[in-house]
Formats: sequence, C-alpha cells, structure tokens
Amino acid sequence: MKKLRFAVLGCGFWSKFQIGAWSELDEVELVAVYNRTREKAVRIAEYFNVPHVYDNADELFEREDLDFVDIITDVDTHDFFVEKALKYGIKSIICQKPMAPDFATAKRMVKLCADAGSKLYIHENYRWQTPVRKFSQILSSGVIGRPFKARVSFLSGYPVFDNQPFLRELDHFILTDMGSHVFDVCRFLFGECEELWCQTKAISKGIKGEDLATVMMKMKNGMPVYTELSYASIVEHDSFSTLHILVEGDSGSVFLGPGFEIRTTTRQGTITEKVKFPAYPWADPDYIVNHESGIHINRNILEDMLGKRKAENTGADNLETVRLIWACYESAENGKKINIKDFQ
Repeated sequence: MKKLRFAVLGCGFWSKFQIGAWSELDEVELVAVYNRTREKAVRIAEYFNVPHVYDNADELFEREDLDFVDIITDVDTHDFFVEKALKYGIKSIICQKPMAPDFATAKRMVKLCADAGSKLYIHENYRWQTPVRKFSQILSSGVIGRPFKARVSFLSGYPVFDNQPFLRELDHFILTDMGSHVFDVCRFLFGECEELWCQTKAISKGIKGEDLATVMMKMKNGMPVYTELSYASIVEHDSFSTLHILVEGDSGSVFLGPGFEIRTTTRQGTITEKVKFPAYPWADPDYIVNHESGIHINRNILEDMLGKRKAENTGADNLETVRLIWACYESAENGKKINIKDFQ
C-alpha cells in the first residue's frame, strides 16, 4: 500500500513528540519539515531522517507532493498556515491545539476548510490518553450505575513560567492552554455543555493572564461537572501532563488519580487498576502519558483519511471546545452564568 506523504510546519518543542508519534505508524511518510528558523528544522530532520528541509513554506508546498500537512506552529499562526495549505490544494490539514487565538478565528478556519472541501483535524490529545480511554470504558460498562456528578482537576505547581517566560505576557493563559484539554475530555466523557459559570485569578507574580480557573458546568444531560485548573497549586500529587477525574454514580464511583491508578468503588469494595505504558526512544518517560497519546490520535486521524473510521477530533467538533473556553472568559469577566446555545 502506498504511504501517505506529509509535511510538518513548525519544529519547536512539541514537534519531536508529534513526529515521533507519526513514526510509529507504517502508513505515513514524513517527506519535509518547515521552520522559519532553519536550524530547528535541520535538527528535527536529522533526528527523524527527513529528506527535505525548508524555511520558506511556499517553497515547500510548491515542491512537495503532499497528502496532508501537520501544523505545529504558535497558535497565532494557525489560521495563516491553514489558509496557505488550502491555497495549495491540501485536502487534509492537521492543526495543533488550541485551534485559534479566539473564537471568531476558529469559526473562520472551520468554514474556510469546509468551503474548500478540505478536512480539518485538531491535535487535541488528552482524550486519547490511555488512562482516560480506560476510564471511559469503565463508565460505559455501567458498573457505577447512572453517573450524577463529576469533578475534573488539573492542579500543578510546575514552573511553566521559568521554562517559557513568554507565558507571563499572555493576556489569556490557563483556559486557552489547559482548558482546551479539560473541556475536550469533559465533552468526551459527559457530552455537551448546556451552561457554565467561571471564575479566574492570577496567582503567580508578574503575569498578565490567569493561572487559576474554576468552572461549574451543567451538561445537556443535566449532570453537574466541576472543573478546576491551576498552575499555582502546591499539592501532594501534582497532575502536570494529565488529569484527575472523579465520577459518582448511583451504584458507585470511579476515580482516576495519582500514578495513573483507576479506582472503581461499589458497595462490594474497591478495585484498583494501574495503567502502564510502553517506552519509545523519542518520548520522555516522565510525560509518557501525553506523548503516547499522540500515537492514538494520529492513528484515528489517519484512519479517517483512509476512509476506515470517523475521526473524533475534527475542526467542527473542536469548535465546541473552543466555544467553552471563550464562554468561560465572558462569564469570568461579567460574573454571569453563560447559556452555551446563546454564545455564538
């Protein structure tokens, strides 16, 4: 079978892990990488034996015969590169999360791709983390009965501002960064949101955006879901790179907690399962839960391209996650509950 040829646009920090995930799939071939700073592209190309390197995106599109592109650039450039790919007739476009710097731009990107007859996918990987998929299977099994309440937590004191000083200058921070993950997982596990109420705060010194957000959601099925996001938390079990999730049902509860342990409790007692991961040479063992998930989302997108199954993370689907992010900002600014159907 002929392999699908693709190019990567953007060779920053995350590209190594996203390309590494692609390298685990036999049906694709990375033929070119682009980065505005050529040296970064050269380093990635040497690591993964990529034949062609570019620091001019137009030159890449003009020279390469591509089946799809994977955009791993800064969020402010996502719409620019999506439009450029459409200009050159690319029919399958993958874009890193968050899709866009604002809701209006995200809506525009989805419409442009639909009008051009091109597929847009968003690389939103947290729902593909192995513990989250296992957690979903337990919920679907019915062992805890009818779920009636949930809490989803991301509490971390990881020094993100030390490693990435530019984050201090962002007007919007944790909701666009981690909210994309948290809300997508909530939608995956519990369905769509009907209304929400959000509070935000800046706890760390010298930052413009928020590093703390608490969100109360009512899902369309009536279920209350409480979410908390923090980069200012000094806690016993730091949840950096993953989530802690508790769901209560009328026959029991299930908790995804520290060390990727899933504890299912009924009146008969508690069963504990610990999720384990294989090792990959390109992945960081400390963040394997995140890096391994890239393989699963890439496979799902690839199978959609090949007509084998529907992709979960389409642009149209992810637009609903983006909608929740910006509804949260409006709620936090105005101190009001937001009805999602009215947030357009």
